[in-house]
Amino acid sequence: MPLSEDAMSDDEATLETTPLDSLHRELGAKMVPFAGYAMPVQYADGILKEHRHVRAAAGLFDVSHMGQVRIPGAGAAEALERLVPGDIQGLEAGRMRYTQFTDETAGILDDLMVTRLEDGLFLVVNAGNKAADIALLQAGMSGFEIDYQGDRTLLALQGPAAAEVLARMAPEAATMPFMSARAITVDGIEAFASRSGYTGEDGYEISCAGGDGERLARRLLAEPEVAPIGLGARDSLRLEAGLCLHGHDIDPSTTPIEAGLAWSISKRRREAGGYPGDAVVRRQLADGPPRRRVGLLPDGRQPAREHTAITDSEGIVIGEVTSGGFGPSLEGPLAMGYVAAGHTAADTEVGLVVRGKSLPARVAKMPFVPQRYYRG
Repeated sequence: MPLSEDAMSDDEATLETTPLDSLHRELGAKMVPFAGYAMPVQYADGILKEHRHVRAAAGLFDVSHMGQVRIPGAGAAEALERLVPGDIQGLEAGRMRYTQFTDETAGILDDLMVTRLEDGLFLVVNAGNKAADIALLQAGMSGFEIDYQGDRTLLALQGPAAAEVLARMAPEAATMPFMSARAITVDGIEAFASRSGYTGEDGYEISCAGGDGERLARRLLAEPEVAPIGLGARDSLRLEAGLCLHGHDIDPSTTPIEAGLAWSISKRRREAGGYPGDAVVRRQLADGPPRRRVGLLPDGRQPAREHTAITDSEGIVIGEVTSGGFGPSLEGPLAMGYVAAGHTAADTEVGLVVRGKSLPARVAKMPFVPQRYYRG
């Protein structure tokens, strides 16, 4: 899984901690460096059981390392559209959208979630990129306050039982539409919840004051359906759901069109442009990109990890794996990567070069496991 590639690269002496650090250790978590933070990769049950628990019931993830940013101001949506291809002005208050920061070549500097508020915007950006993202926002949205809320907790409650669990404490959560957000109160704790997540399951991301984070986490974990889940299962869940991880499946060398993210760019933004790399996006929409992100299903049980070469039937390299591992729900290996145009059709036979040996595989449609977002 991509998690292991960079997880141990940080100097432990300089690691930051989230407000739930002591709780993780109390629960027996295995802590690893990740994006500059000490984070739980798994608990006593292990990654496979944690993964399956999320698919069957509800799991609680600490994602407080992510960057939470509030941008007040009536014109914030219009200003942000100078930096992203997503339709931010078209959002109603209380609704959210997935988009990307792009550069002049349409390379993806980061991906993010944007929520429209009555008086501005709320952004969640990736942990490893948040310093650069904040600098980008400050430079590109001159005149707006970029309020980085680094003192807040962010929890993800994910799984088919998530709505039932949260509704016991905040009944209004049960009928929240997918990709919506609102203020809720959980056991006296004021929070801001969105119906979204990174597992392919129904669920919520819940932001609260850092000082309330441990109490909120304990309250949720007290429910019989809820178990603590680490970063290892988060990675296998998102891979089965066909979701990109920045720095692996998307980065400044990939465009939204190559990555299969054209769905995140509305007709208005495609036509009007006005964001970095808009000409490249228009050209790739019209002519097709030179390569595309695809799902891959290896034959047998051998997984193909990141940077594994992908070859065609004649052994010619046509691409590279960007994420790969074992899918507990799929009960077999799976991967995603980029292949040259002309090799992207489902069931195309390819080779994956693992330890010098080409293993047979085929291009597969994603998600590998059906997504079960709430549609209401």
